[in-house]
Amino acid sequence: MNRPGRRYVEGDDDLLQEAQVPEAVGEPSPASARPAWGWVSNLGGAALVAGLLWWLGTGPVLAGLRRIDAPAVAAALALGALTTVCCAWRWRLVAEGLGVRLPLGAAVADCYRAVFLNATLPGGVLGDVHRAVRHGRDSGDVGRGIRAVVWERTAGQVVQAALAVGLLLALPSPVRPYLPAATVLTVVAAVALVVLLRALPRSGPSRRARALRAAAADVRAGLLGRRTAPGVLAASVVVVAGHLATFVLAARVAGATAPLGRLLPLTLLALLAMGLPANVGGFGPREGVAAWAFGAAGLGAAQGVSTALVYGALVLVAALPGAAVLLVRARPSRLRGGSTGRTVKPGGSAAVSAAGLAGSA
Repeated sequence: MNRPGRRYVEGDDDLLQEAQVPEAVGEPSPASARPAWGWVSNLGGAALVAGLLWWLGTGPVLAGLRRIDAPAVAAALALGALTTVCCAWRWRLVAEGLGVRLPLGAAVADCYRAVFLNATLPGGVLGDVHRAVRHGRDSGDVGRGIRAVVWERTAGQVVQAALAVGLLLALPSPVRPYLPAATVLTVVAAVALVVLLRALPRSGPSRRARALRAAAADVRAGLLGRRTAPGVLAASVVVVAGHLATFVLAARVAGATAPLGRLLPLTLLALLAMGLPANVGGFGPREGVAAWAFGAAGLGAAQGVSTALVYGALVLVAALPGAAVLLVRARPSRLRGGSTGRTVKPGGSAAVSAAGLAGSA
């Protein structure tokens, strides 16, 4: 008997919807494991923050949050607008490289809504999943719409990782002694992966061959094309710089007085931790890594947790325009009797795990 799989489908509202479609015989379905992992990861992030507050006390955190004033809010809103517009521009470039039309104004509104949902819902990536499926439905090709967001987020992660390695090698940090060996291992693993992918068959009707051909075509058109590559790179650099500037702002608001050269790598490590899926609206691993990094640098674990929580508050403030977009675009669901009103679009893509969209860049 065929086991049911999941595909994104079109329904009556704007929420992410799935339908059961047949998969190959004997192929395991991870559907039952996903809710359990989601609960475990979300509770783990919340438990980590609660444990840090119990260990370090709430005094430094509350003092840092109380120091958030009007200039800090204005700066967070300005930095949030800059990074959101750059994310939207990067998304538009990738989408149009894949042959999907995406006006910049609509991309900015959807990115603001995604940022707000990411900052308020568990997992930290549900907003990106929502904009991917919605754009795919609006454009008439769910699969291509999802791939555009996946590749856009992947480009941001790659640029962020490259900038992180450069900055952490150049500036003193607790991980600096281990970076050369880690970099060599990463390069070796990347080369081995490339060799493995090139060795896999790319011709023929098999599912793996079709997936490899589609991925290679997407990368060439959406990321490495002459009209897309410079813009994607520039937008990604500005996005990373904007997030780091917001983190440094949070550190100053929280009372950190260390020089910028000492503070920047610590905030970068905390920013990288946000790519882990075990979080609640971004809270969790970020605070844990910040506590370790600031403590190892001699600035105190309490200072790190306070900085990370102030950063979370500033990000939530910067995401508030997304709440307005969500309210303006809210539409009442149309109820249909006796039918779900869901259809699988031609060219629809298999469901993409939320972890595939994770990351802060």
